[in-house]
Amino acid sequence: MTTEMLGGMTDIRPQMIVAESPKHDLWHTALALLDDVAARLKLEPGIHAMLRQPERELTVSVPVVMDDGLIKVFTGYRVQHSSARGPYKGGIRYHPNVNLNEVRALAALMTWKCAVVGIPYGGAKGGVQCDPSQMSQDELARMTRRFTAMIMPIIGGRRDIPAPDVNTNAQVMAWMVDTVSMLERKAVMEVVTGKPVSLGGSLGRREATGRGVAISTEELLKRKGQHLSDTTVAVQGYGNVGSVAATLLHEMGARVVAVSDISGGIYNPKGLDIAAINKHVEAHPKRLLEGYAAPGVEKVTNDELLLLDVDVLVPAALEHQIHADNAPFIKAKMIVEAANGPTTPEADAILNDRGIIVVPDILANAGGVVVSYFEWVQDLQAFFWDEEEVNKNLHRIMVRSFKEVWDVSEKEAVPLRLAAYMLAVGRVAQSVRERGIFP
Repeated sequence: MTTEMLGGMTDIRPQMIVAESPKHDLWHTALALLDDVAARLKLEPGIHAMLRQPERELTVSVPVVMDDGLIKVFTGYRVQHSSARGPYKGGIRYHPNVNLNEVRALAALMTWKCAVVGIPYGGAKGGVQCDPSQMSQDELARMTRRFTAMIMPIIGGRRDIPAPDVNTNAQVMAWMVDTVSMLERKAVMEVVTGKPVSLGGSLGRREATGRGVAISTEELLKRKGQHLSDTTVAVQGYGNVGSVAATLLHEMGARVVAVSDISGGIYNPKGLDIAAINKHVEAHPKRLLEGYAAPGVEKVTNDELLLLDVDVLVPAALEHQIHADNAPFIKAKMIVEAANGPTTPEADAILNDRGIIVVPDILANAGGVVVSYFEWVQDLQAFFWDEEEVNKNLHRIMVRSFKEVWDVSEKEAVPLRLAAYMLAVGRVAQSVRERGIFP
């Protein structure tokens, strides 16, 4: 292809997929867990087969004119796992490691997450393989709009409702809403959730996932007879979810002794000044912990943070941070999974054998999708709630859901992860039975 054919724009630079080790492939992890649960539930083979395969997968080319005038072609995905319980629901992530198997797994996790907290959605997930830290705001806007146009045939307020995920936010959702609204010639604010409040977003949505993690932690401690004021916490990942969880747990009386992000971590056994850390992060050009210093604070790596002697460990970064190599050395008594899939199956077995309680991701971090559901309901009704009502309803659903999972765990004598999956898969399977198979 010549320069003339491109109108002066050469260098079409596709992003390279970063392969994951098959041992730690999130999709195979998700399938193995589903297979285990299906056997325990004695699930009909046909329904089991349906749940092992997403209903629809879309891979799209996303060409973008970059600020230097050259064309860069990104790869985007939208996977719709199950619509048995309602419209598809799931986030959009921008990350260099996004690939089809990861998106498949995250879509399935969304199906189980929505079912375990009892909201009327199925699961979906999407993403673009890119490095947003190396892109300007204008480049991100152009990429988002083109990606949105490419997945428009399968999304919609009654079909599939995206939301923010890793490296996406309310601004990205605003671009998506505007793109769909312009192309459809009407306002369709319900097409995504996690929007700015001024565009039909819900109060409390930004904090919802982290708030759900904090509520799950509180419920776990109640059942273990431990007070928050006597609890030490370490949080790996100080993005939106981790920072909110750390802030709320600190406000609830827990002693947050360590936090980290991609720039590294900080540790103080006497407790960190979370308010000061938040001010530092807000002022940092890349919103990082990098450069933070205070008396008594020492630096730790992300790997070191996972091995600190604390009561509660909150992994809030990317998947598979806890694996067979470090699980034997984890000293935390309890783990509350704020990230999606932070623990490999091998590590899960090791933690269970060591008596470490794990609150699984599909329960612990479900606060975000719960308040996304509230936002969707508010958009459809054009009637909006105040933040107190949002938080009250979120608290009610999280507490109820935690109790339901805990009760299954006690009754069936299984870890919380298996209990959550048994509850969720059972609910989805029941919906399939009641609907029947079309045609």
